[in-house]
Amino acid sequence: MDFVAQGLEYFHKGGFVMYILLLCSVFVVSIGIERALYFSKADSGRKFTEKFYHLMSNGKTDEAKTLTAQTKGDLALLLHLGMDKMRKGISPVHFFEIQSGIALSKLRARLYYLSVIVTMAPLLGLLGTISGMISSFSVFNLQEGQASTITGGVGEALIATAMGLCVAIAALAIHAYFMQRIDNIVTDMEQTFSLIESSDSRGDTNASA
Repeated sequence: MDFVAQGLEYFHKGGFVMYILLLCSVFVVSIGIERALYFSKADSGRKFTEKFYHLMSNGKTDEAKTLTAQTKGDLALLLHLGMDKMRKGISPVHFFEIQSGIALSKLRARLYYLSVIVTMAPLLGLLGTISGMISSFSVFNLQEGQASTITGGVGEALIATAMGLCVAIAALAIHAYFMQRIDNIVTDMEQTFSLIESSDSRGDTNASA
């Protein structure tokens, strides 16, 4: 309880900017949770990609198609639909280009706000610190005891900067994590789509022969 009370005391000493930073921190956590839930549904996973690649490389197209039907996620769904089009004699290349772009845009949704907070939170903290220092130095005079008042005020003003940095670091970590997952998904898409396209090209060559 003493720790909580001390934390609240420091929070109030940080000034009005602390409330804005608190809202930013809640926003960051909310985006992190929402994106984690979305990725858990949309990401088919690396194991799926490896298994699909292995099946297709060994010519087990039917088993690969069954795997896509049994796996959740955007990549599995796109591959399943693309293989359906290929069996109907329709090239899936254009389909993959459009649908993968839509899927990736949904994965990147709201991550831009995190990059904004990464930049904005330290600036808000700096604003709170400068505001607190201005208030501290406004009481400056040569009377006895004023020096301790000023140094105490400067120390309190630095709380806002510390809070801003903490929020920015949290937002940066969450943003980097999800961007790395998106990079992995893009790699998986390129790898699996190339297999489908090469298989489609071989089918066209055999048909023309």
